[in-house]
Amino acid sequence: MQLIQPKDHGRREFLRRSGQLAIAGSALPFALNLAAVGEAAAQSATDYKALVCVFLFGGCDYGNTVVTYDNPSYDAYSTIRGGAQGQMAGGIALAKSALTPTLLNPTTPLPDGRQYALHPAMTRMAALHAQGDAGVLLNVGPLIVPLTRAQFNANSRQNPRPPKLFSHNDQTSTWQSSSPEGSIVGWGGHLGDLMQSRNSNAAFTCMSVAGNTVFLSGNNTVHYNLSTDGAIAINSVKNSVYGSSSVQAAITQLVQQSSGHALENEYGQVVGRAISSEAQITSAKGATYPNGAPGTQGSFPYGQSTAVPYPPSSFPGLPYTSNPLASQLAMVARLIRGKDTLGAKRQVFMVSLGGFDLHDNLIANQPILLARVSDAMAAFQAEMQMLGIADQVTSFTASDFGRTLASNGDGVDHGWGNHHFIVGGAVKGKDRIYGKAPVVSTNNDSKLDGYEGHVGQGRLIPGASVDQYAATLAKWFGVSDTDMRTVLPNIGNFGGTDYPTDLGFMANGNSMS
Repeated sequence: MQLIQPKDHGRREFLRRSGQLAIAGSALPFALNLAAVGEAAAQSATDYKALVCVFLFGGCDYGNTVVTYDNPSYDAYSTIRGGAQGQMAGGIALAKSALTPTLLNPTTPLPDGRQYALHPAMTRMAALHAQGDAGVLLNVGPLIVPLTRAQFNANSRQNPRPPKLFSHNDQTSTWQSSSPEGSIVGWGGHLGDLMQSRNSNAAFTCMSVAGNTVFLSGNNTVHYNLSTDGAIAINSVKNSVYGSSSVQAAITQLVQQSSGHALENEYGQVVGRAISSEAQITSAKGATYPNGAPGTQGSFPYGQSTAVPYPPSSFPGLPYTSNPLASQLAMVARLIRGKDTLGAKRQVFMVSLGGFDLHDNLIANQPILLARVSDAMAAFQAEMQMLGIADQVTSFTASDFGRTLASNGDGVDHGWGNHHFIVGGAVKGKDRIYGKAPVVSTNNDSKLDGYEGHVGQGRLIPGASVDQYAATLAKWFGVSDTDMRTVLPNIGNFGGTDYPTDLGFMANGNSMS
């Protein structure tokens, strides 16, 4: 199998385009820009679509998030995690009776009678699955090529492992960019590179409410950072300085004025764009919602007789400040509501929640975190339904890695494969549970569907790669098969029945060529 390496992919893509435009001679840079514009225009998006990455920093534990429920698998899970006999809670195992309200009932059951339930704190996510708006993908993680345990142990050039496994920084970067820490371009940014010409202002293509992130950085796309209050203003330009409007005006002119020095001139242009963008963002997000907007139970408090301040004082039944993920998704919702003001047709967002590195206190702390994820994503989905664009916006979870199935006493250690959620009106959530159900074991020799599922302590070798996960989302977003490798350089290493490039959890995939 010939491996597609990111650096080789980028070099070949450049040479391919340069060769096609060699006739342009000295006008080559200008011609390359025209080619890029033309290629992006081929992504003929006439509607609006958005992807929202919900990154769970620290490595979310898979064992107690999407919990195996059928009797044989549950008994093995409970034994491994120190549970009491009789399917009762114990150690870091959850009681089976507590899982019954969040049992998943897909239209097409899993093979061999396998069943799963969500953590008891994720009742709203379970409700989304029941209504078909949330999908569950089992055992997904970074892979360069499909791997068995024997191939993992051999670590050959023909079957390489992802570099620096089990490292927070490196696996966070690998999830977002296919490369370990130090990578400067992510697959969300690649999506932005392809789609930004569809937007009136390219600055609003990739937007982060989670700070700087490699996920949204492209070759040409620079992501726009916001806070949960909106655009981050330049204080000395937006507000008076020392109480003097004259000083404010002078600073505004100074930081934007033209210069004969290239760096100074570019700085002035950047500041100018920041000032202009801040005004657009403020206008787009709005301060209030319309009078009498229809209400949706459990989402934002609509239906009041007068316009309500936004964001609301509470979010999904909890104090607003107690759910930072809700605060971030509320801002994304406001920006999506203002998409026409921003002139946006395609957008990629990132939000995040930390605290998942639970080497201890798993039972005490994970319910709080998972409730935040469940409540915030459900409220965001309700918001999209209220706006009438639920089938045009898809949110999905990601995390550094999964964790061990085996307990270390009060928590779990770093792992690899993980279970994740996809939420949106275009998600085929209830059809089935997606991916390969791993054997519940810490035995390194356990096998399923021809791949060996563990590398020790229940660390899962992924049965689906991040590239497959991302390609399924990218296809729905409008990326053509031809352009898929410009987004995901390793996707060519997957395919066939065992590792399809479309995992099937999105409806109406409309790849545009």
